[in-house]
Amino acid sequence: MLEILYRDEHLIAINKPSGLLVHKSFYSGEADTYAIQELKKQIGQKVFPVHRLDRKTSGVLLFTLDKETLRTMNDQFATRQVEKKYLAILRGWTKEEETIDYDLVNENEIKQNAITYYQRLQTSEIDLPFLQHKTSRYCLVEAIPKTGRFHQLRKHFKHILHPILGCRKHGCNKQNKLWLQTFGINKMTLHAHQLIFNHPISNERITVNATIDDEFKKVGDILNFDLNSYS
Repeated sequence: MLEILYRDEHLIAINKPSGLLVHKSFYSGEADTYAIQELKKQIGQKVFPVHRLDRKTSGVLLFTLDKETLRTMNDQFATRQVEKKYLAILRGWTKEEETIDYDLVNENEIKQNAITYYQRLQTSEIDLPFLQHKTSRYCLVEAIPKTGRFHQLRKHFKHILHPILGCRKHGCNKQNKLWLQTFGINKMTLHAHQLIFNHPISNERITVNATIDDEFKKVGDILNFDLNSYS
């Protein structure tokens, strides 16, 4: 059963588990189940995804229950009225805050402007030797993408040399291998923990929160991060 975070006669939001595809996609490959199908079966009616999360990204995923509402919500996303907040655990210690303004090339080889703001929340240094270093450093950040590009956060954090822990395509595979061998963990630590938008009918400002899963919390426990606010 999918965890339902918000529901009314127009909208429904779930806490998407890591590993679940939103829908069939040429770029994501095939899967046995998809969020759109599972939610439709669970509530007994058709749903329309407003946005998407990567397969390995967990967190708030919003659907509409009719096409008219879908058009309204699509307009909000297109005009950047929706605020998306993510939690990520990164290799190394970033700046305390930063705006990354770095163009990205999409799946059709078209360059697009991409902007991400982040702030560092917590830091950690553990006794985990890595290459020439006797310890390993990590940080917990909250990231707010101002644009919605394909794999934007994963690419932007790689660009500033602080890749997301557990990300394979845009991460540090030596670190990922170290965590798998040492702790038995290969989770990508990226979670969409909050979505803020105007209700398409009442115009009320809605905030939807999604708690982190056990695997994210396990990584946080190893790094002595206080994740109580997100659990």
